[in-house]
Amino acid sequence: MKLINFKLFYLAIFKSLIVLGIGGCFSPLNSSNNQSLEPTISQSSQASPSQQNITQVILTEGLENPWGMDWLPNGDILVTERPGRLRIIKNSKLEPQPIQGIPEVLSVGQGGLLDIAVHPNFSENSYIYLTYSSGTRRKNQTRIARAMLEGNQLKDVKVIFEVSPTKRGGQLFGSRLQWLNDGTLLASIGDGGNPPLKIDGELIRKQAQKLDSYLGKIIRINDDGSIPENNPFLDQENANPAIWSYGHRNIQGLTIDKKTGQIWSTEHGSRGGDELNKVVAGENYGWPVVTHSQEYTGGEISDKRSLPGMVDPLVVWTPAIAPSGLTFYDGDKFMDWKGDLFAGGLVTREVIHIDLNDAGEIVAKYPIKFEQRVRDVKQGPDGFIYVFTDDSNGKLIRLEPTK
Repeated sequence: MKLINFKLFYLAIFKSLIVLGIGGCFSPLNSSNNQSLEPTISQSSQASPSQQNITQVILTEGLENPWGMDWLPNGDILVTERPGRLRIIKNSKLEPQPIQGIPEVLSVGQGGLLDIAVHPNFSENSYIYLTYSSGTRRKNQTRIARAMLEGNQLKDVKVIFEVSPTKRGGQLFGSRLQWLNDGTLLASIGDGGNPPLKIDGELIRKQAQKLDSYLGKIIRINDDGSIPENNPFLDQENANPAIWSYGHRNIQGLTIDKKTGQIWSTEHGSRGGDELNKVVAGENYGWPVVTHSQEYTGGEISDKRSLPGMVDPLVVWTPAIAPSGLTFYDGDKFMDWKGDLFAGGLVTREVIHIDLNDAGEIVAKYPIKFEQRVRDVKQGPDGFIYVFTDDSNGKLIRLEPTK
């Protein structure tokens, strides 16, 4: 009887989360059914002696659900707040007035104002890029807008990309931005939602395998929204030309090793099955045909863990960490960390230091614990690592070597 009540308890939680539109980040950490399903490497994260030499410096607080950040050439930090505000931090102080001219944002569930990217040539063109959810609860999509930042105002705001097909609800929008070395822009797009949400009579998550849909993809565009001439599906019939990779559920961590050009991502699973991947143009990452996730209500999504023609994850996290921001460290403030990854975890309230060797192979994983959910992790131009915590009093925290 106790076991049955336990399952009903989690089912009730799941239903309430679906109503709130946050089911994609939920994982019952103590469920007896939530076991690792032949992960690529061990799921344990061992404490590292080096973690004792980190100081967490709170730079500012009072942010409402901060989601993304990027730096202007003068050192100011642009910050998105998911309810739909763009803020600026100058000299570690949050400016009281939000930046004006933000496009209309649908703030519902997991949707809202999401990531931000400053153009690599901002000093010449003043361009910034925003991802956000747009529309209504019944018909919405992820969009990318470009605008010129002049003082405290966005001007010449233009939507340069929007996801099709549109969907219902407030789940699984993605969406991280990452510049490539050639000046093109990657953006991650979520698969649209959990069961029972459907498109054309079938579960919406199956859109991740369809090349005529942008749901469940990474897309690649030029800085004006046009399509690069060497995108992998450009000449394929019935394929959307902006698609760069597919078979993704909900990527919320995306970063680059600028030296090699290698792209890394972290991706939300369903009930467990969060992933770390090396992402390569044109490849299929399996969702939902191949997955280590289970249904939130229990049972298999798929009995396949690997198939020919689909890329296996390098790491599977079960129980889920609910992955958030991801950064590849190439700075000079932590010399022992050079060439390593740092992945945020919402539900685990930590940044996971993923130790890589020179061949890009994972050696170990070490947790850096925080008091709140971690929403974004990014290396700043000064070589320090910056972390956003995610709640109504979100903090910007800088990791520094202990003196």
